[in-house]
Amino acid sequence: MTKILLLSDTHSYIDNDILKYVKQADEVWHAGDIGSLKVTDAIKALKTLRGVYGNIDDAKVRVEFPEHNRFMCEDVDVWITHIGGYPPKYNMRVAETIKQNPPRLFICGHSHILKVMPDKKLNLIHMNPGAVGKHGFHKTRTMLRFTIDGKKIDNLEVIEFPVRHPKGSPS
Repeated sequence: MTKILLLSDTHSYIDNDILKYVKQADEVWHAGDIGSLKVTDAIKALKTLRGVYGNIDDAKVRVEFPEHNRFMCEDVDVWITHIGGYPPKYNMRVAETIKQNPPRLFICGHSHILKVMPDKKLNLIHMNPGAVGKHGFHKTRTMLRFTIDGKKIDNLEVIEFPVRHPKGSPS
């Protein structure tokens, strides 16, 4: 069994609250908009990291991480990309490939909206962990954690951090 922590849209933000969950995982997967390699360096110092770059990531991040990362975790075919859409409205960058060769688990970030949903037509599970960074329109910072045991994706949990407050408003 592999314990996965899934996060996205850190936008250069990492703190001890996030790292506490990193330490509890076997692997950490980052679905893009890393922002700064200090984020991924902090994670890699603790755990195995798989990730992709996002639309805000600079050349340094793009050298270290691909646009698409497709791999097997135990017996589950996983595809991570930053901008991927969701069932059945996949982004044109992935739509044809996902229909011809769907993974079992399709992961993306970008929207800052936490979403987990099945695509019954393609027999896959789509996950977007929302955004755990402090930059963006989201009010609650979120991550996902789950396990993969053989072919089974299980024990899905949403991790929420306190509501963000706009500058100047009371905490």
